[in-house]
Amino acid sequence: MDNGKPNWWSRPSSTPEAARIPSPPPAGEATDRPGGGGADDGDFPLPAPQPPVVTEAAGAPHVTDEAGAPGAADVTLAAETAASPEPPTVAQPVPGPLHAPDEYRTPPYGEPGPWAPAPPVQLPSAPVPPQQAHMPPVPPQAHPQAHPQPQPHPQPQGHPQAAGAPWVQYDPWGVGGAGLPPAPVKKSRKGLAVVGALVFALVTGVIGGGIGAYVERNGGLTTVELPQADAGDTDRAPESVAGIAASALPGVVTLHVKGGGSSGTGTGFVLDTKGHILTNNHVVDSAESSEDISVTFSSGETARAKLVGKDTGYDLAVVQVTGVSGLKPLPLGNSDNVRVGDPVVAIGAPFDLSNTVTSGIISAKERPITAGGEKGDGSDVSYVDALQTDAPINPGNSGGPLLDSKARVIGINSAIRAAGGGSGEGDGAGASQPGSIGLGFAIPINQGKRVAEELINTGKASHPVIGVSLDMQFNGDGARVGEKGKDGSASVTPGGPAAKAGLRPGDVITKVDGQRVHNGEELIVKIRAHRPGDRLELTLTRGGKELTKTLTLGSSQGT
Repeated sequence: MDNGKPNWWSRPSSTPEAARIPSPPPAGEATDRPGGGGADDGDFPLPAPQPPVVTEAAGAPHVTDEAGAPGAADVTLAAETAASPEPPTVAQPVPGPLHAPDEYRTPPYGEPGPWAPAPPVQLPSAPVPPQQAHMPPVPPQAHPQAHPQPQPHPQPQGHPQAAGAPWVQYDPWGVGGAGLPPAPVKKSRKGLAVVGALVFALVTGVIGGGIGAYVERNGGLTTVELPQADAGDTDRAPESVAGIAASALPGVVTLHVKGGGSSGTGTGFVLDTKGHILTNNHVVDSAESSEDISVTFSSGETARAKLVGKDTGYDLAVVQVTGVSGLKPLPLGNSDNVRVGDPVVAIGAPFDLSNTVTSGIISAKERPITAGGEKGDGSDVSYVDALQTDAPINPGNSGGPLLDSKARVIGINSAIRAAGGGSGEGDGAGASQPGSIGLGFAIPINQGKRVAEELINTGKASHPVIGVSLDMQFNGDGARVGEKGKDGSASVTPGGPAAKAGLRPGDVITKVDGQRVHNGEELIVKIRAHRPGDRLELTLTRGGKELTKTLTLGSSQGT
């Protein structure tokens, strides 16, 4: 009790808020309760009722006494208590709300009450005017046993609504309060450690990459010294390519020949200490005198050479140098002992590149080839029962040695197979012989030795013959004896080896010592692979019958 008035929650209300508060019932009904009237036990005594006068002030009802002065408005709330159907009880004072009502009437401060669900946050489009100094009274609770209103508490310093800040809705009953900024989340120390490790790795990687790039581009931080093998033994096994080359190169020479308005380059090798050098006939054929032939040794020394002898049919020639000391003849091997697949080394001056060494194997033996024929009458055609090799041989290799694994000469490189499909001399290249295609041919050294000895001793070489004229136009299999010889003479030379053996015109020779021959050129090659005086067994066909004849080879002087 305070000055005879109940200690009830009431406040002066501003004019706009008072207009929304319902007018109290008549004073006579304020104390009516079921079962009794007036002040019951436990009721607060009320002053003598005076007829209230209701007037309109600024559009809102206010209660005044007869004198027109305010005073009875605070006790009108007790009248509503008397209207309760419950037994009269002593009115309990209701504590005030925890927060001042919001003039916008939005929950939780406005109607329908603090227990209504909180609406979503509403952000006004314009700043809210500051709160009035006096908050209007809130209608009293109809039931005395209603839940008490929470007491308002002052706005904290920094609250969104404090100091005229823009209005922000928050829920006082929510966890942490709605509208308040979220509490800062503490970062995990483990996460910070991982991030730090990643940053450290990135920085060190960048630094390391930069240092590596600098070292690479600038040759390191110190003077560069590249690793290198120690100086060792430079000797090579005698049977290796290097060993064969080292042994044979001092005995190989390069020939430069002029004559007939042309010049050419070829190769030769030293036969003896007297200065005899073996080469191909087509290498020196254009020379007219000794002044046209120059020889260069592997050491670089040069000397003039004279022509000793040459033979077109074998495509071999011998030249000689004089006044040269320290000559190193190459040892001669035996071409009959060569087998297909044996390793070989070729030395020469292809395209005037002196002392060029190549290697390969023996690809085939007794390969019948013909070369030359540039004169058109057949006088310059050579017939060779050659060794075939895949060691690269090019124009300029002609006349050079083909060596076995013991650095012995087993052949004289003489011809290559042209890409256009023909056979040709080693350095008679021209447009039809662009270079080696792995098909090189060498004269067997057994034949070369015999011819070289004859050229040195007599200046000419002898050819083995059988004494017949062959039909070179025959298209059948084998070599056919012609009906007529050259200039209409007999095709079988009277008293010659063939006549003595019983050969006749028209006979077709198919084998020599059991080896098949398919045409006249192959028969010539097979015969010239032998020496004059050798005995041969010929297989032939006559009138559909196969016959075998044995003869002794004759001799003819070569050109």
